Amino acid sequence: MQMLCRRAGLAILVVSCGLALAGCGSGDSQSGDQAQASHPPAAQDGRPSRADSSNQPLVSGLPDFTRLVKKVSPAVVNISALPPRGRQPSRDSAESGRSSPSQGQSQGQDGALGDWLRRFFGGDDNGGGHDIPQMPNDSEHVSLGSGFIISPNGYILTNRHVIAGAGQIVVKLNDRRQLIAKVVGADSDSDVAVLKVKAKHLPTVQIGNPNKLDVGAWVVAIGSPFGFETSVTAGIVSAKGRSLADDQYVPFLQTDVAINPGNSGGPLFDLAGEVVGINSQIYSQTGGYQGVSFAIPIDIAMKVAKQLRTTGHVTRGWIGVQIQNVDRELAQSFKLARPEGALVTQILKGSPASKADIDVGDVILAFNGHPVDSASDLPPLVASIAPGEKARLKILRNGDRRTEQITIAALPARLQGEQGGPGSAPHDKSQPNRPPFGLTLESLNTKQRRALGLDRGGVRVTDVAPGLAAKAGLQAGDVVLSVGSTDVEDRRALLDALKQADGPVALLVLRHGVRLYLPMQTGKSDEAG
Repeated sequence: MQMLCRRAGLAILVVSCGLALAGCGSGDSQSGDQAQASHPPAAQDGRPSRADSSNQPLVSGLPDFTRLVKKVSPAVVNISALPPRGRQPSRDSAESGRSSPSQGQSQGQDGALGDWLRRFFGGDDNGGGHDIPQMPNDSEHVSLGSGFIISPNGYILTNRHVIAGAGQIVVKLNDRRQLIAKVVGADSDSDVAVLKVKAKHLPTVQIGNPNKLDVGAWVVAIGSPFGFETSVTAGIVSAKGRSLADDQYVPFLQTDVAINPGNSGGPLFDLAGEVVGINSQIYSQTGGYQGVSFAIPIDIAMKVAKQLRTTGHVTRGWIGVQIQNVDRELAQSFKLARPEGALVTQILKGSPASKADIDVGDVILAFNGHPVDSASDLPPLVASIAPGEKARLKILRNGDRRTEQITIAALPARLQGEQGGPGSAPHDKSQPNRPPFGLTLESLNTKQRRALGLDRGGVRVTDVAPGLAAKAGLQAGDVVLSVGSTDVEDRRALLDALKQADGPVALLVLRHGVRLYLPMQTGKSDEAG
């Protein structure tokens, strides 16, 4: 089963574990240009001529990372911590140069790390693990991850999950000094944390620009996988702007850099030796590295770090809309040339969107000049704007493109959606065996609307027979609110709107408290079979 997750500290698996980076440059290099239509001139024996320069490789040789590593590695640190239970180690013991975990010494597998090792290597509670690495005899410290120094006076960046729940945090520098760190602030939405140690004149990293990083570019990671400090790995950027399920405010960099427990929070460098990301997660079906790793873009991380250092918390912009992706059929119904944009399915009461000229059914195509190719593009763009500032939305409404202005508000601490939407209603046996469009419907009364938070309209689907409605994904219990931009007041209005449509339409549906659009094909072909 595919998984994507993080686990406190050694995150893994899909874990955000100390992920490191390291991809071994995989991948063939392919040109974005189309292949030439004509073949190169052939020799007399029919084989292509070697003299044709168009067959020269676009990529040759491999980079030498030695100078880069010597320059940047002094600013990379190992982060370990003591769980908040039991005896806390003294400052002397914390700074006495104890050996790093994962040195293969024999010991019992009790505690959080032992449990994690059993899960990772398939062991059971009776000691039946398969080749489980043994923790060292002196296990006061559990190696959790990596980090890097961003200021000479001791500010350090890492992942939040690396230090979450720690009782005492110890930072080990490249020169083997060990310093007690305090948490300046941590942000769960971005998985970024800022630490501070008491020191001066520390080596620092240079901050790069991930926006200038091209897919296919080499990147280098330095960290402490399995406690092996200052380990270097390299790979390429596989993709940019990746959206992960629980991280809607982070457009991740995807790399093929090897990520292992102990590397999370470590830096991802470009070939100029500048940090372009923080290694954060991996995608895996086995719990081990499988060539798909994710890093938080450093520009996002630095904005978060600045707020954490200034206020101790992070404030994000918010406009108060619920959105979904536009697929091919929805694009056709909205007369779009291709699937793009974020389709507005709900506007929250009292939100900035409710006070602006934004409607349900609008397709947001751009935000402040930045294209919105999919719904996942919008949250990080909005979040980056400070509350009180104005932003421009390019939207599509009823086939017309327009620009609207909206004032950004602060993202509320908690957003409460409607709970307990309608469940599957019993089949209505009085309906004919082949209802129009395969839909058995009932109009809502005032009490039902009030229970669903609706002011007016709405038609409940009580049964879906095979046909276009079923193909569109409609389910018993769904409440249809509109067909395209036309609200439906009752069952008859819904059927009339479907019959009058001359092509695919977008149905706005309320399902278990969540609004979403479903594209549905219409026409006489449905009734025929």
